[in-house]
Amino acid sequence: MWFLGAGASAAAGIPTAGDMIWEFKQKLFVSQRRAPPEMVADLSAPGVRQHLQSHIDSTNSLPAEGASNEYSVIFEKVFPAEADRRAYLDAKVSGAKPSYGHVALAALMKADHTRIVWTTNFDPLVADACAKVFDGTGALTSVAFGVGPEIARKAMADGRWPIEVKLHGDFRWRQLKNTDDELRHQDRELRAALVDSCRRSGLIVCGYSGRDDSIMDTLEEAAAIPGAFPAGLFWLHRGDGSPYERVTALLERAHAHGIETGLVRVQSFDEGLRDLVRLVSKLDAKSLEAFGKQREIKTAAPAIVGKAHWPVVRLNALRVAQMPTVFRRVVCKVGGTGEVRQAVEAAGVDVLAARTRPGVLAFGADADIHKAFAPFDVAEFDLASIEPRRLRYDSAERGLLRDAVVRALCRHRGLGRIRKRTTDLLYPISVYEPGLQELKKHVPPLGGSVPKYPNLQWREGCAVRIEWAADSLWLLLEPGPIFLTLTAETRFAASGFGRERTFKRYNQKLDSLVDFWSSYLYGDGEEVHALGVSTGVDAAFRFGQRTGFTRRAGA
Repeated sequence: MWFLGAGASAAAGIPTAGDMIWEFKQKLFVSQRRAPPEMVADLSAPGVRQHLQSHIDSTNSLPAEGASNEYSVIFEKVFPAEADRRAYLDAKVSGAKPSYGHVALAALMKADHTRIVWTTNFDPLVADACAKVFDGTGALTSVAFGVGPEIARKAMADGRWPIEVKLHGDFRWRQLKNTDDELRHQDRELRAALVDSCRRSGLIVCGYSGRDDSIMDTLEEAAAIPGAFPAGLFWLHRGDGSPYERVTALLERAHAHGIETGLVRVQSFDEGLRDLVRLVSKLDAKSLEAFGKQREIKTAAPAIVGKAHWPVVRLNALRVAQMPTVFRRVVCKVGGTGEVRQAVEAAGVDVLAARTRPGVLAFGADADIHKAFAPFDVAEFDLASIEPRRLRYDSAERGLLRDAVVRALCRHRGLGRIRKRTTDLLYPISVYEPGLQELKKHVPPLGGSVPKYPNLQWREGCAVRIEWAADSLWLLLEPGPIFLTLTAETRFAASGFGRERTFKRYNQKLDSLVDFWSSYLYGDGEEVHALGVSTGVDAAFRFGQRTGFTRRAGA
């Protein structure tokens, strides 16, 4: 089974509940402060969001950011009339068409890999996708909120697959608590059917934040049933941040009850389904191919002829040409990742380590690794191969390689590092390094303090993160200013300064910056080491000399 939230419809152009919350806050700010809309137009900017949230907090009457009732309360504050709220949502849904993810999900339904889709979404995207894949509208049994729940139960009992069941949830134009008794009863019955289905099937949740109390109550109830989710409970989570705390608690509780669980990070609903269908054999791909052809963008621009001048789109991905093939593996009684880090710190050794089920994986001198984990009864001390399949997603092995490759770059290229959740911000420790003079020609100066904020220091640098693609490890480069002394009070100023410094970096300028950083990190093509140890297992890397590129097929 699948459970789809608003995030699954984002690729079709329908905003998520989170997107709409920020739009509501924007409307409140403009109306209550009588501010020009242009002042807070860019809702993607962290500084603008901080400004809006400060206003919301100052009212002392609206829910805190991230509260479970934040959407419904602020929605009603902006649009007091239910008719206006309904018209607002209808306008958001109008004209939306199924995305790749919806068509892929429909293909899985046709192949009987998925039988039931539960959703709080009020759009027709799943039904429209099924109409495309099944060549008609009769194959899908769709049970909408407000229709008798007995229809859903009978369809399941009769095996009339596939089935889509739409629950009310708390993210419509009317809060569930404000609906009439009959509708509340119907929603309770549908949620009871969801609990019953969880006894027999696993569940994949996608595009859903977990802030809806009525749905989370239902999933928590199901997780408490012995033998529930026999095929597991998996939560597809988009973005770098942590999921809503109630989601984490649900997965932990389910895992404690013996249910296989997983938090799977995906770029989007579409990309998650794209990766999944690659793994499914005997899947009718005709509808997906047809969908791809519909989405082709045709251009009258002729292909440039000649071997030396075929059209190129430069990518910001620098290939890791050489990487380690083994880790040191230590089997001992140390606890989780936090305890591993504490053990290394307590021993005062320079070791990079990560906890996995087969044992602790590490880079470092053997004596240092022994010193760190000797107090935990070391049972085995050997080597573990680095498996490429474990680098395709955000695994402990990939995280350890990330730390190692960044450490190697910092050691050999004179760079400092600010670690974020999935990205490392690299900056020159000294802006007077001779190798940086070419960079200075492109974007002078290379550092300083933000005007009017003498304590807010910055450097021209490059954000990097690692990804696995085309059977290789890649460094993704994003040149830009790095703020060394950022605080909550200076975040808004830093955001404005960053936009001002980068908004004119068009193709030619950005190409020059990517070219500089790829060359700077490549160096002389020499092998760079994370730790520089002579005994034990070190992490050695070499990088490609130029970034990846793509070109017109057949050129």
